[in-house]
Amino acid sequence: MNRALLNYLGIVVGAAITALGLNMFLIPNKIAAGGVSGLATVLHHLLGVPVGLTMIAFDVPLLLISLKVLGPRFGVNTLLGAVILALSIDVSAPYIPALTHDLLLSALYGGVISGLGLGIVFRSQGTTAGTDQIAAIINKLFSIPIGQALMMVDFFVIASAGIVFKSAELSLYALISLFVTSKLIDLIQEGPSSAKVFLIVTTIPETIADAILADLSRGVTLFSARGGYTKQAGEMVMCVVSTREVTQLKQLVSQLDEKAFVIVADAHEVLGEGFSK
Repeated sequence: MNRALLNYLGIVVGAAITALGLNMFLIPNKIAAGGVSGLATVLHHLLGVPVGLTMIAFDVPLLLISLKVLGPRFGVNTLLGAVILALSIDVSAPYIPALTHDLLLSALYGGVISGLGLGIVFRSQGTTAGTDQIAAIINKLFSIPIGQALMMVDFFVIASAGIVFKSAELSLYALISLFVTSKLIDLIQEGPSSAKVFLIVTTIPETIADAILADLSRGVTLFSARGGYTKQAGEMVMCVVSTREVTQLKQLVSQLDEKAFVIVADAHEVLGEGFSK
């Protein structure tokens, strides 16, 4: 299937999932977890206006900004996401009852489902407009992870909702939901930690590299390095292994060089020989 069509499909599916999270948990419990949806939730409970329709009214000026900053293709994807999300919310609202009125459960599950949906939308090179669109702009201009940018922008929306509803408790639950949403977005964007990166500073790099190749059948890369304190030149070994091979590699390095300095870091996505294509 054409890549553009896959992206459009991902945007539609992601927006529909986000609408489920809003209608089942957040909107009926007055949890305005940031964004234009949060503002629309406040207006819905105050004035009775439809959430989706209100979101479209707010999204139009933001869409015009995105067309200039993110380009026309991103604008098309954003328009699709915004329209599908708004329609999904208003069309499905009469048929989807609130699953719980427990505020903590609503904040957690609403955050998970909304984050899952928005993560799919972002991964499909789109947004649902609103403040998540602002987060995408910040991500493009300043390379700040989208989830973090979304949290910064939406914090102000949550504070405003707490003032309007005269409930600090609702704002606190909204912060929980926002945190969960941002983490899910970054997880969908970056993927789970599927491998580990080893950086090994040792006096016997060739020996350790040969052992890794022989015992683990993993490729290695040698980097030139120099100690900041000792000023001594040497080499550093880099190797990427699966999570189940971490203990084996630690033991291997320890047996060969007890004084080796080892850094183990998460690798969210590894492409190439021995991993994903």
